[in-house]
Amino acid sequence: MGNVIKKLMIGLVVGGALVGATRAFDFPVIFQMMFFAYAMLGAVVFMILDAPALTPMSGLKSVIVLVVFYVVLCTVYISGASMWPQYDPEDEKGKIAKILGPKYAATQQGKAEELIARAKALDEQTKALAARLKALGGDQAGKDQAAGGAGASPASSGAATGDFMKLGEEQWQLQECYNCHKLKGEGGKKRGPELDNIATYLSVDDIKQKILDPKSFMAEGFEKEYEKGKMPDKYKDLMEEKDVVALASWLGTFKNTSVNTPKPIKKK
Repeated sequence: MGNVIKKLMIGLVVGGALVGATRAFDFPVIFQMMFFAYAMLGAVVFMILDAPALTPMSGLKSVIVLVVFYVVLCTVYISGASMWPQYDPEDEKGKIAKILGPKYAATQQGKAEELIARAKALDEQTKALAARLKALGGDQAGKDQAAGGAGASPASSGAATGDFMKLGEEQWQLQECYNCHKLKGEGGKKRGPELDNIATYLSVDDIKQKILDPKSFMAEGFEKEYEKGKMPDKYKDLMEEKDVVALASWLGTFKNTSVNTPKPIKKK
């Protein structure tokens, strides 16, 4: 009996030490309890080793005793396991969201600030380009063309249009539209439709409305994405009017009927 008490005390000491160590490393309480339980289980095993030897058995009796032993053992293990808190995926998701939420928000904020800075830099480039066009007589050519005069330069007009389209393409890259939409064989299309034939269905004004108000149109086959608001409602704050018009005008040039662009459905 004294040996049993001695081993029980050793188990308690080892279990207490394990609990202290796991608590020092900020282990969850459930793990602290498990380590203590394992220590006590080890103590019980050592106690059983000191138990008197059983009378040898054979035949049917030995089989019955063996089966009963395993039934009792399995019952104890299963019952013990059922008493522990069970893993809940939703609970774990909540914990992860609580831990990573602030970091994610900070990352999104940082990304938004970066986009704003890049948009401002692009705006400065646009202003510089406009100043150059004005210096080259672009304003006068525009006035002559409006008046029906012969001074209008088709080359200057074409250059201005080309620069405007380039600005639209730059906005496509700047706003990272390719993350959700595929265009000219590049980009992704899991969260948004392919846009190579978008101009067949939407005018430039419609495309502009969709950019500023993502809920204004819904692409066929993307009902779930529409309901979940996969397209962010942020471009009216990030983009200036001319940038939105440039992007919409650039997208308005894509009429590749060989590409199966989903038909937009007007919702507003």
